[in-house]
Amino acid sequence: MERAILVGAPLKRSSAKLHVEEHLAELAQLADTAGAQVVGTLTQQLDRPNPSTYLGKGKLEELATLASDLGATLLIFDDELSPSQAKNVEEAVGKRVMDRAELILDIFATRARSNEARMQVELAQLEYLLPRLTRMWTHLEKTRGGIGLRGPGETQLETDRRLIGHRIRVLKERLADVQRSRAIQRHSRRTLFGAALVGYTNAGKSSLLRALSHAPEVFVEDRLFATLDPLTREVALSDQQKMVVTDTVGFIRKLPHHLVASFRATLEEVLEADVLLHVIDASHPFWEEQREVVEEVLADLGAREKEVVYVFNKVDRLTPEEREGLAARCRNLFPSHVLVSAVGGDAGVLALRDLLLERARRHTPLVELRLEHGNGRLLAELHQHGEVAGVRHAEDATYVTARLDPAALARATRLGGVVVHA
Repeated sequence: MERAILVGAPLKRSSAKLHVEEHLAELAQLADTAGAQVVGTLTQQLDRPNPSTYLGKGKLEELATLASDLGATLLIFDDELSPSQAKNVEEAVGKRVMDRAELILDIFATRARSNEARMQVELAQLEYLLPRLTRMWTHLEKTRGGIGLRGPGETQLETDRRLIGHRIRVLKERLADVQRSRAIQRHSRRTLFGAALVGYTNAGKSSLLRALSHAPEVFVEDRLFATLDPLTREVALSDQQKMVVTDTVGFIRKLPHHLVASFRATLEEVLEADVLLHVIDASHPFWEEQREVVEEVLADLGAREKEVVYVFNKVDRLTPEEREGLAARCRNLFPSHVLVSAVGGDAGVLALRDLLLERARRHTPLVELRLEHGNGRLLAELHQHGEVAGVRHAEDATYVTARLDPAALARATRLGGVVVHA
């Protein structure tokens, strides 16, 4: 097992310096998820990063001494390093260096299960690796000069660049095929009202999907990035009203942009949803910062204008006083919100169901149909595939008021129903 030292170096003028301990605690969780043992930490507040080594000279010497004393084999920086910075730190300290982005990519690689997720992670890793190839080949001779004078390191470097460039093109083509297939799948279920679960990693999205859909097979684990693949389940909101809910990959602070780009096909579920359920870990001391991180990623995806319901999860971990304080604050800040505990059959889940039922009914407005007396088949169809609000028998015909999605309405008209009012 790798023995890791975590390095945090926020800028003095940034808000990150106020949360450096919390950020390193999250980095420690990431390291644990990746299988490393954290043996120490080092912090420094910077006016600006050293362009050569990120840290100042004195702190770099302190880091080398600390790594030697603790027997560390790996240095993990909370901020993204340039290829040259990582190379120079490795040479100065004599230990392998990773930054936060590389660590997250490594975790995604071990967590990817489906063929799509593995391709997405591989694409992100290759795009991250491409500008860092030079650092990997420093152990080989590189002779400066023109044609005929290039050393084996440069030759291998050029070969690797060509191979990686080709692999990136292949992966992008395959993911484009996946994107088209996913669009067809979305079109097939477009008639149902749909919600997408979004939120910071480990906020409890999968637990909430399990609670809403009563699907025990939904994988749940109290770890960062427990699930990467989108998972869609049908949820019965009432005897006659159904919807689909999709769980998406969790976000995190400083999520590598290559990863966001690679998972764009998956995250398009967010753009297609009728409403976003932004799941927030109410028990986390910095849930407001996490909320802002998620909203920044959603804005990057073009989902800024989507309707959002804020779902404050894990309220079972709060004291009664904390819960009341949170409820009061939410009433002032978030017009559309609900407090839930996704485990233990909390009443908040029922409140969320009621809220979603109201949104789904708004999505499928009432229509009035006229059908001939004795058309029992059509009446049964309306009860089975719609939400019947009323039936009125007149001398000339039977009039039914119901909520019908476009597909159900089309079937009803084919079976003899006539729209009187919509």
